[in-house]
Amino acid sequence: MKIKSGFTLIEILVVATIIVLLTATAVVTYTAFVKQSRDAKRKVDLEQIRVALEMYRSNNDVYSAYAAGNCASYSALTGTPKYIQSMPSDPKSTYNYYCSISTSDYTLSAYLESGSGSCGGSCGGSACNYCVGPYGQTYP
Repeated sequence: MKIKSGFTLIEILVVATIIVLLTATAVVTYTAFVKQSRDAKRKVDLEQIRVALEMYRSNNDVYSAYAAGNCASYSALTGTPKYIQSMPSDPKSTYNYYCSISTSDYTLSAYLESGSGSCGGSCGGSACNYCVGPYGQTYP
């Protein structure tokens, strides 16, 4: 009786297929987690800007008006006194945060990678789909 040593071609193909499927699943899951992480950071960043705006209004009775545009160039909160250390920026460099601020109202917007719809404004590469207003209201 002769003893076989080694693996057959079928066994090797089955193992290789299983490894490829596990790797593909891991990559897809990792990508989804990364998107969710960036979206969570965007929500926290808008909340920080919102809190700074509310502190500014508490001290000055009005918001500092800002024509609609990229929040990065809005400097009323980072001057003296500082209401926020520095204006946050989107974790993905292709997008930006959008601010529209009047003396009595504001809308802060971001593009969420896992979101849909539109709530106004241009967040760089895409239309904004997550917005925050006074009193912590979010929409859509």
